[in-house]
Amino acid sequence: MTHTDIQILLVEDNKSDAMLTIRALKKHNLANNLIHLIDGAQALDFIFGKGEFDGRDIENKPKVIFLDIKMPKVSGLEVLRIIKNDERTKLIPVVMMTSSKQEKDILESHQLGANSYVVKPVGFENFSKTIADLGFYWLAINNSPEF
Repeated sequence: MTHTDIQILLVEDNKSDAMLTIRALKKHNLANNLIHLIDGAQALDFIFGKGEFDGRDIENKPKVIFLDIKMPKVSGLEVLRIIKNDERTKLIPVVMMTSSKQEKDILESHQLGANSYVVKPVGFENFSKTIADLGFYWLAINNSPEF
């Protein structure tokens, strides 16, 4: 396995939002190497090769993480804090995808090192277009360092 095997790590507890996200990315051929996890604890286990993902090659890093803020077990903000404070993972781009427009969430996300903060649009068409644009940007346009 190479580090490019995983392109998108989607961490989203809302089944509907996750399904819409995956559907929009698949429609634009951007979900071939997508992994969907349902909470922050599972995301941390996956990223650091612990728990149910014990033994996973942690050098196989995603090109981007789409991370919800409000999740059970471990919040997205805490996941972000841990990722950005670890030398092995701090360069992985993290896009906060949330329904929160609260200034404190936006500010804290950026202070913790989020690469982008996106409020989930209302309505299927707007949601789908935004997700497709995000996927295209992070997988095809953006140039990230090798990590």
